[in-house]
Amino acid sequence: MLLELAESILTALNYEVQTFSNPEKALAAYSAAQPPPDLIITDFAMHEMDGLALIRQCRRIHPKQKILLVSGTVDEEVFYTADAKPDVFLAKPYPPGKLAAIVQGVLTH
Repeated sequence: MLLELAESILTALNYEVQTFSNPEKALAAYSAAQPPPDLIITDFAMHEMDGLALIRQCRRIHPKQKILLVSGTVDEEVFYTADAKPDVFLAKPYPPGKLAAIVQGVLTH
């Protein structure tokens, strides 16, 4: 449900959005993408791998990839000592305007 909400918010702002409910499929699409996406938004809690593992894999492919990590189960402390960190963290639940502002901020810096 939150995936669809985020897609709806960002599509309404004229961002091109691709969504994946499976991190392995997302990683395969990311690996094949030319050029890579401007931003990856991932949740921390996923079934096959956690968001930090996905970030690690994406950064191996494109070290400067911009990444937003969202979570309703952990806070920013989860990645303080991680070898691959997101550019920004957003706690769930979040108001639609906050997601829009964070995405715009990440993409303009």
